[in-house]
Amino acid sequence: MTIPFEVVVVSSDLESRRHLSHILVEQGLDPICTSTLRECHEVLGKNRVGVVFCDPHVSDGSYRDLLSAYRLTDRKPRVVVTSRGADWEEFKEAMRCGAFDVISSPCRPTDVEWMVIQARRDERHRLEAPAPARTERMELARAVNL
Repeated sequence: MTIPFEVVVVSSDLESRRHLSHILVEQGLDPICTSTLRECHEVLGKNRVGVVFCDPHVSDGSYRDLLSAYRLTDRKPRVVVTSRGADWEEFKEAMRCGAFDVISSPCRPTDVEWMVIQARRDERHRLEAPAPARTERMELARAVNL
């Protein structure tokens, strides 16, 4: 079963957005492209977004800002960082911040396809799992803020 959701591309670089968008279209998706985090937040507020492909830095912030904006909400976007110089340290930092994954840029079609497959699988698990009770969420939020 294919789970319907939107895919967002966030990049200040027009060529990067075009390249990644082309790969996603080839996979039968219709990505929403934005050049700023502000535009991305608007899309996230209006759509069921499955995965966000985001450059490490855009004109109004970074993927860290995107992740921290949704840290304690039920709607945590799956953020895939698209990095030109992806190395082990950058990967560890992105994962520590809550990124879904890190892939190299310019993106390879197989990497993008794998991220979409993984995001759909994760979405299916989220939908099938019982929602934690309100008290459990509150305890988790308190533990994170300690």
